Amino acid sequence: MAATRTAFRTCPLCEAACGLELTVTDDRVTAARGDREHVFSHGFVCPKGATFGQLTDDPDRLRRPLVRRGSGHEEVSWDEAFDVVAAGLRPVLETYGSHATAIYLGNPNVHTMAGGLYLSPLVKALGTRNVFSASTVDQMPKHVSSGYLFGSPLAIPVPDLDRTDLLLMLGANPWESNGSLATAADFPGRLKAIQQRGGRFIVVDPRRTRTAEHADEHLFIRPGTDAFLLFGIVHTLFADHLITPSEYVDGVEAVGELAAAFAPAVVSATCGVPADRIRSLAHELAASPRAAVYGRIGTCTVEFGTLTSWLVDVVNTLTGNLDRPGGVMFPLAAHVRRGRGSGHGFRTGRWHSRVRGLPEVKGELPVATLADEIETPGDEQVRALITVAGNPVLSTPNSGRLDRALTGLSFMVSVDPYLNETTRHADVVLPPPDPTRKGHYDFSFLGLAVRNFAAYSPPVLPLQPDSLDECDILARLTAIVSGQPAAAKADPEGLLDAALRAGAYGLTLDQLRENPHGVDLGPLEPRLPEVLRTPSGRVELCPPALAADVDRLRAALDRPADSLVLIGRRHLRSNNSWMHNVPALVKGRDRCTLQLHPADAARHDLTDGDTAQVTSRAGSLRVTVEVTGTVMPGVVSLPHGWGHDVPGTRQSVAAAHPGVNSNVLTDETVIDPLSGNSVLNGIPVEIKPVAS
Repeated sequence: MAATRTAFRTCPLCEAACGLELTVTDDRVTAARGDREHVFSHGFVCPKGATFGQLTDDPDRLRRPLVRRGSGHEEVSWDEAFDVVAAGLRPVLETYGSHATAIYLGNPNVHTMAGGLYLSPLVKALGTRNVFSASTVDQMPKHVSSGYLFGSPLAIPVPDLDRTDLLLMLGANPWESNGSLATAADFPGRLKAIQQRGGRFIVVDPRRTRTAEHADEHLFIRPGTDAFLLFGIVHTLFADHLITPSEYVDGVEAVGELAAAFAPAVVSATCGVPADRIRSLAHELAASPRAAVYGRIGTCTVEFGTLTSWLVDVVNTLTGNLDRPGGVMFPLAAHVRRGRGSGHGFRTGRWHSRVRGLPEVKGELPVATLADEIETPGDEQVRALITVAGNPVLSTPNSGRLDRALTGLSFMVSVDPYLNETTRHADVVLPPPDPTRKGHYDFSFLGLAVRNFAAYSPPVLPLQPDSLDECDILARLTAIVSGQPAAAKADPEGLLDAALRAGAYGLTLDQLRENPHGVDLGPLEPRLPEVLRTPSGRVELCPPALAADVDRLRAALDRPADSLVLIGRRHLRSNNSWMHNVPALVKGRDRCTLQLHPADAARHDLTDGDTAQVTSRAGSLRVTVEVTGTVMPGVVSLPHGWGHDVPGTRQSVAAAHPGVNSNVLTDETVIDPLSGNSVLNGIPVEIKPVAS
C-alpha cells in the first residue's frame, strides 16, 4: 500500500507567502490546499498554489543537465555539463575580460533560498558591470524612490492593510496578482475586511479589473499619468493647508514649490480624473485617521515610474500616514538586524552601460540595453551570458530583438528547470530540483509583509538521483568563473540560522522547524528613525535627482495624447511566463486576447473574436480581439508572459496554448531615466482588422 503523509511548506509561486498543506503519497505530492493553521495565510490558497503538485511533477521539467549538440540538446552528467561550462566561459573571461560577460536574473530567484544566498557571490565572482534582472521591467522605480527618500532601496513601506480605514490603490490588481511589493496572503480578504469594518478602498486603473469591481469606487485614468493625479493631490494638500508630516521629515516646503504647477484643474485633462475628484481625494486622505496610498506595477512600468513611486510616499508622508498604524509602515523580517537610523544614503550611476551610457541602479543596468551590449562590436562587447531562472525573450522590451541577439553569443549557460524561449539558446542548461526537494525561506517577501512573521519549510522530498541542489549549482558556477576548485557542499540552512540568530528577534532555525505553520511576530510597529539610512538620519522628501525630473513631467502636460495605447494585464492563474505548462492553469477559454473598448472596436471596424494586427515602433503581431467595456476608450490590453510558439522548446502544454508575446510591441529605447525601468504600459500602437 502507498504511504501517505502530510507536509507543510510556503508556496513559492507568488509574493503572498501563503502556507500550503501538502498530501504526499510515496514520493509525489498528490494534493495541495491552504494551511488552515498558518499564522499569516490562515488557509487561503489560490489556483496556483492548489496545483503545486502538478507543477513539481511536470513531465517537461528537466531533471538532468542539457548540452547543445548540433541543432538540439542532449542530457549529460553534471560533471560533463560543468566541464562544458568551464570550457565555454573561461576563454571569454581570459581573452576579453569580465565585462565581456553578462548575467540576467529572473524574478523566480526571489522565491528561493539559493537566490537569496548564492547569487551575490556569483555576481561578485563574475566581476562584470553587465548585471541585468527582472527588476528593471517591473519594480526598480520603487527601489529608487525608496532609496532617495529613506536611504535604502530595500526600505519600502507597505500599506498596513489590517488596520487602515481608507486605501487608495493605483496600478494594482491584487485580486489577480495576490499583491506585489506588499506581501499579503489573502489580499482580497484583507480588502473585504476594510469594508466590513466601515472603511473603503478606491482603485485607480485604466481597466475595470477584478479588484476594481470589488472596490467602493473605481476611477479610470489614462495610462502612465498617475504622477499627474498624485501631484494634483499634493497641490491640494498644500493649497488647502492639510499638511501633517512626521517630525522626521525634511524637504516639505520644497515639495510644495514643485507642486505649484500641478493644480487639479491643470492635470485633470492629462490624467482623465475630474479636478473636483482630485481635490476631494486629497481631503479624504488628509481627514482619515488611518489612510494609505499603494501603487504597484502599473505605476512602475511607465515613463514617469520613479516620480510616481516617489509621489505615492509623498502623499503618505504629507498626510501623516508614513510609519503610522493603518498607514504605510516598514516591516521587520526575522533575518534583518535593526539599524542605527542613518547611513551612507543612496546613489546611482556608479558605472554606465557601454553602448547607451545608461546609469547603474542598485548594482545593475537596465535590461532594455542588453541586446545593445550583445550586438554592438567593440571592446568589452558581451560575448557570454548566464541566465538564472529568467525568460527575457518573453519578458523584456522588444524581445524579438533580444531573441535574435542571443544567437550571436559565443557561449550561454542557463540555470533553469525548462527548455523555454530563452534557454533554448543556451549551450548548457543546469536544472535545479523542484520546490519539494529544497528548503524554503522568504528572504525578500518577509521584508515586505503586512504583518511580521517568519516561516521555514524543510524539503518535503529528498533529492532525486542525478540531481543537484540549486545552491550547489550556483556555488559550482561561482567556482568556475573564479577559476577556483569546486567549493564544499553548500550549507544554506547554516547561513539562514546565523542570519536569524543575529536578526531583530534572535530566532533560530530550530525554532522555525518546530513551528511548521510559522511564527507570528506581531503587527507592524513604527520604525522611524531606526529604519533610515540617509546621511542626515531624516526622511529626505525632496531629493535633488527627483526634483530635477519634475521638469520632464511638467513638459509632458502640453503633450498631445496618443490616440491608442497598449497596457498589460494580470490573471490569477498566471505569473509572468512561469505557469503556462500546467494544464489546470491554462485550461478554459483563451486568455491571451486584445481587449478594447466598444467605441474603439467600432472605430477600427473590429468585432468580438476578430483577428487584429497590432503595430508599434518596435514590432507587430496578430491577436484575437475581445470587445469589453472594462477598458477605457483609447486603451487596448494584452496579458504579459505569453508567446510560446517558437521552435526548440520543450514545454508541450504551453506550446498548445501559445498566445502572443506582448513584448514584441514594447520599445527598448524608451525607459524611465531615473531607474532604467522599461516602459511596458502606455505604448502607442495602431490596430487594424486582418481579413479572414
